Amino acid sequence: MLKTFHVKTDHHDQMIDVTSQVQDWIREEGVKDGVVVVQSMHTTAGLTVNENADPDVKTDMLRRFREVYPWDHPEDRHAEGNTAAHMKTSTVGHAQTLLVEDGKLVLGTWQGLYFCEFDGPRSRKFVAKLL
Repeated sequence: MLKTFHVKTDHHDQMIDVTSQVQDWIREEGVKDGVVVVQSMHTTAGLTVNENADPDVKTDMLRRFREVYPWDHPEDRHAEGNTAAHMKTSTVGHAQTLLVEDGKLVLGTWQGLYFCEFDGPRSRKFVAKLL
């Protein structure tokens, strides 16, 4: 079972909690136990698992990414000018593998799945495969 999810981002860099979208799909498919692999279809947007209780975590992470990978660097040679976005995506990764038990994602108390936009705003997509 492969599912394509669509995400519309509003900002240049942004972390969008997509946990409920993936969880709802798992429920719709009736899968009780297994693994779900989620994968961004972009080189400038990734997926990560992180805290979803305090919104300041997302704010801090995005700020720190901007500090480590500044958008304008005088030595960047990539013609599109978005080398920083490629670096951020490589750092968080393009995919996550999550366990499913009793029809639910196996996540810690404070964990959520985030789609990470690093070169927006754009219309994006990620795919998920249930195993």
